[in-house]
Amino acid sequence: MERGRAISRDLRKEGEDEPKSRRRDVAVGRMSGRSGPPAPLTRTLPTLGAALLICYSVAALGAWSTVEGVREWYPGLDKPPWTPPNWMFGPIWSVLYTAMAVGVWDALRRVDSARRQVLGLFVGQLALNALWSPLFFALHWAWVALAVISVLWAAILACIVVFRRSSSLGAALYVPYLAWITVAWSLNAWIAWFNP
Repeated sequence: MERGRAISRDLRKEGEDEPKSRRRDVAVGRMSGRSGPPAPLTRTLPTLGAALLICYSVAALGAWSTVEGVREWYPGLDKPPWTPPNWMFGPIWSVLYTAMAVGVWDALRRVDSARRQVLGLFVGQLALNALWSPLFFALHWAWVALAVISVLWAAILACIVVFRRSSSLGAALYVPYLAWITVAWSLNAWIAWFNP
């Protein structure tokens, strides 16, 4: 009995000896969703595979819904002078979808308490991304698409802010995506305004 009390006293003393800055760092880590070192790669590879599959599925849906619009409707529109050539869209989107998947995977493998928030933001921005293509290219609802892409822009920014708490790589991989959506927003706004 006496021995148990001595061990308990020693443990309390150890906690008191720990520097206050270390205790604060641990508390801040818990509040921000950080969980220390990342989970082992072998345990998280299925998550990466799932993220890639989801992103490429959304890419395929977007490509399928834009084919006719790109061929018949889009060429006749009044577009801004900074419009990229059509051949650039496919390669850029391929890189961005891969970056999205790797970014969310890295954030998920490094976070503990904020997993739902990370997943919610990822799924939310991806749903908005999937919605935009048919609205713009298939239905030609440029103003509605502009509203959707505006919310998408904010969702991507939220991903960057939240992912950065646990993964600077995850956040950095979403920055080119935000830049590209900014360009897409400007094209969408021009097309909505100058093509009644």
